[in-house]
Amino acid sequence: MIIDIDRVLGPIPGDDVASADERGLVAELDRHRIDLACVVHSHALFYDPTARPPRTVSDRLVRVPVLVPGPLGTGGTAARLVRLCPAEHRFALTGPHGSALAGDLADQGTAVLLGWRSATFDEIHRLATRHPRLRLILTDTGYRSLRELADLMDAHPRIGVDTATLNGHQSVEWLARRHGAHRVWFGTGAPIGDDAGPRFQLDHLDLPDTDIALIAGGNARALLKLDRDGR
Repeated sequence: MIIDIDRVLGPIPGDDVASADERGLVAELDRHRIDLACVVHSHALFYDPTARPPRTVSDRLVRVPVLVPGPLGTGGTAARLVRLCPAEHRFALTGPHGSALAGDLADQGTAVLLGWRSATFDEIHRLATRHPRLRLILTDTGYRSLRELADLMDAHPRIGVDTATLNGHQSVEWLARRHGAHRVWFGTGAPIGDDAGPRFQLDHLDLPDTDIALIAGGNARALLKLDRDGR
């Protein structure tokens, strides 16, 4: 099973995308042979996370709430995976409200998608130090951040990374061998990022089949508590 851990559903500002609605997104998943996608709705990502986004209907889409801490925020959630966007939604990741939310998420076993450009190295390091049981999956990293990423992953065993922008030669393989395939997740970041590249890369990883299976969907399936059929 192939699960895209990092995808956006809904219209994108300034672009006409196929995934503006569920039907278009599912067609894109079919085109790239992706079984399931964890989706953040664009309304929550780019506009107001406190407004209730449209419900997802397809059983191939797992909704990922965007959370904002504090009295003007969204409140908590029982979801298995959420997204935090401190830079975009103007809150302090390691401030009192941000830290309290992170503690709640750690206690309930909820994983967090966090964009590399949405928080600083020091903020990520402080948050992971303060809440060592919190699982952070860093997105939008890229080859230029590989040294800093390795520094964080060496220090914090609950920090992982998605593959969307890990397009440097053997970057995914290096991270999987150094830190374990259980800390690397297939993601595309589409349609903001390209989905064909990460999908092609997945088919050509120079890793044992067991490691590729974890990256492709095994890690996500375990996190979301899905069976082998994605239910």
